[in-house]
Parts: sequence; structure tokens; C-alpha cells
Amino acid sequence: METPPEVPVRNVALVTGAGRLASIGAGIARQLAAEGWDLVLAYWQDYDARMPWGTEPDDVVRLTAELEAIGARVHTLPADLEDPATAEKLVADAVQLAGPLHGMVLSHAESVDSGILDTSLESFERHFAVNARASWQLIAAFARQATDDGGAIVALTSDHTAFNLPYGASKGALDRIVIAAARELGPLGISANVLNPGPVDTGWMDDAVRSAVLSRQPTGRLGTPADVAGTVAFLLSPAGRWVSGQLIKSDGGFSA
Repeated sequence: METPPEVPVRNVALVTGAGRLASIGAGIARQLAAEGWDLVLAYWQDYDARMPWGTEPDDVVRLTAELEAIGARVHTLPADLEDPATAEKLVADAVQLAGPLHGMVLSHAESVDSGILDTSLESFERHFAVNARASWQLIAAFARQATDDGGAIVALTSDHTAFNLPYGASKGALDRIVIAAARELGPLGISANVLNPGPVDTGWMDDAVRSAVLSRQPTGRLGTPADVAGTVAFLLSPAGRWVSGQLIKSDGGFSA
């Protein structure tokens, strides 16, 4: 009697901020699915609904179908990361649905432009709640559920400062949290890196911004979610796990 072939074990990644087909999170999910990952996608369409680009209610369903057609098992979970109770529950629900997580990509963000003089206390606190506090909670919850194989964390950051104060400041806090995670969680076999993708047009650029960015971009084109996804997939792969504790600029030379 022939022994049935072993079914390859598929690793599972949680990707936040994956509620829009045009998002960086969606691009990362596509790349990971193509490389054999199963996925839990977190999203919060209420955020998109109050932003200029708006939301398409069926984007999550369409993205799920697209990823399943590649061969991935996909679960989706709405997650209001401003709520302090959400992050730990999100990881717990992801593990219950898909099994232990081996990868986590933090591509969610609160990003509403304002500067030193016009940032409201409410906006400042919301940015830090979503971009910094929730990311710390997610990283801690990921570490607590990790298996002996450890895992890999990649968080997306930005170098925005002037006139984007709460976003830039909260992303700066995120950078320090992730770098601390690389040191503290390294003994658990967990790598952690911050990735700055530079300007990627996912619907937030108008013609003036697009033209200004292109004038500074050595490649002569804007970055795409697929550009970001390749670097993230490498950092989550066995080949990329020795890279840890780094703030990596993968921006086509924009920052050079």
C-alpha cells in the first residue's frame, strides 16, 4: 500500500490594513499567498470611509476570492485598533481561525494631515492609539502565541514630520517599539524589522502630489504595493530571518 504524499505545512501570516484592493496590505497579501502563506486579513472600513479615497464595501470579499484562487486559505476580521481591547482579541481570533501565526505584517495606519498648530488632542491620541499602542499590543500578542519556530514581524513606517505631525510622531514611536522587539523577542526566534516604502500611491495622491513625488523619484515612476510586497515577503521568509532590528528603506532611491 502506497504511503500518501505529505501535505506541505503552510505558514500563517496576519496582515493588518488590508481592507482595500489598492492598499499596500492587499499587495503584501497577494505576494504572500503566491509564496504559499495562508492569511488572516484585518481591516477597518470605517477609517477608509472618512478618508478622501473612501471605501468600496466589497473590496474585502474580492480580495479574499483573489487570494483563494491563488491557493491560500484566507480569513478576514474587522478590527478597530483604536479600541484598547481589539489588538489582543485580533491575534487570539486569528490563531483560533487559522492556527499559530508565523508572520505578522503591520500595514494599518491612522493618517490625517495636520501640523504643530492645528493638530487636535483627539487626533493626536487617535494616531498614537492606532499606530503605536495597538502595534505594541499586536507584537506582544504575536510573541505570546509563537511556537518553537518563532516567527517574523514587519511593520510599515514613514519619515513624515512637518505638517503631518501626529502621523509622523506616532510612526517614530512605532520604529522604536519594533526595534525593541527585535532585541527582546530574538531569544524566542522572532525577527522584527521596520520598512519604510517611501511614497506609494494607493489613492491618497492628487495630481500635484504625484507630480512633486515623481520629480524626486530616481526611478521615474511611483512605487507600487507590489514593490513593497517583495521586500516584506523576503523578510518573512527563512532567507530573510537573519535580518532583524533594522529600519529598512525600500523606496526606489527616493530617500537617497
